[in-house]
Amino acid sequence: MTTKAYAAQAATTPLAPFGVARRDPRPTDVEIDVLYCGVCHSDLHQVRNEWKNTVYPCVPGHEVVGRVTRVGKEVKKFKAGDVAAVGVIVDSCRTCPHCTRGLEQYCQCTPTYTYNSPDKVSGGITYGGYSERIITDEAFTLKVSEKLNLAAAAPLLCAGITTYSPLRNWKVGPGQKVGVVGLGGLGHMGVKFARALGARVVLFTTSPGKIEDGKRLGAHEVVVSKNADEMKAHANSFDFVLDCVSAEHDLNAYLALVKLDGTLCLVGLPEHPLPVAPFSLLSPRRSLAGSGIGGIAETQEMLDFCAEKGIVSDVEVIPIQKVNEAYERLLKSDVKYRFVIDMASLKS
Repeated sequence: MTTKAYAAQAATTPLAPFGVARRDPRPTDVEIDVLYCGVCHSDLHQVRNEWKNTVYPCVPGHEVVGRVTRVGKEVKKFKAGDVAAVGVIVDSCRTCPHCTRGLEQYCQCTPTYTYNSPDKVSGGITYGGYSERIITDEAFTLKVSEKLNLAAAAPLLCAGITTYSPLRNWKVGPGQKVGVVGLGGLGHMGVKFARALGARVVLFTTSPGKIEDGKRLGAHEVVVSKNADEMKAHANSFDFVLDCVSAEHDLNAYLALVKLDGTLCLVGLPEHPLPVAPFSLLSPRRSLAGSGIGGIAETQEMLDFCAEKGIVSDVEVIPIQKVNEAYERLLKSDVKYRFVIDMASLKS
């Protein structure tokens, strides 16, 4: 069936209306009418071929929340009318050691991403959530509580799980001091989750204008990282620091905040490699790590946690006709803190 969508035809062209072919549901498939789709910075990277791997036409979108319209005969977890979600991946090999541990995002055979990925079922390339509907295997489809604001829940599928997963993996909780670097689409979720998990949360930002917002979101303290005295006051004191910055910045300054056997974890994606001084790690035995999204079970855990705690993203909802404008604003960090597309606008 042909589905209305928005696509980029080349790295230099704006997103525009486009029709994509969606398969009929297989026995294990769930068909979802897309209600909302978050705008992730990686959408912009892909559309503009900044990672040099984009296949055109490209239909972005991997923060998808919608309503189930049809299910295959073998589907057990979903029925028509349910709210369902799709995140960054829609398939994996399911048999490698990582997949069998529920870490499909690290599939050794490479996951099938929700868009711009070889489609192992239909052939060609996968098309994402900037579209009227999407069809996914039940095993990679998620449940969303209707207690949540569904528009504000959409970014949980990427920004949410990207920050939740490392906090859970490194067992962040009560009695720990946790830093979050950067207050943007990722950072604002990191602050909310770290606070909800019971840690003492310190936000680091280069902008004094974000101090009050950081506290509103749950930070116990906000440090302006350009202030050397404020940074020095926190030296060697953090159990865990979550670095959410995608611009060039000094990792050594943040490693200096980490105490013995603590960890600085990167979830942002700076364009160029960042230098690390060996002594920043050797003394006092600090770790520098990274983390990418989460597996399906952990993503469902995160969505359930959000429903229990009332956690969603801070969003600005836009019609799809303004997505190109949103991309330009995204480059200027002119959003608090995620854009979400109301996909009903695609019908107008």
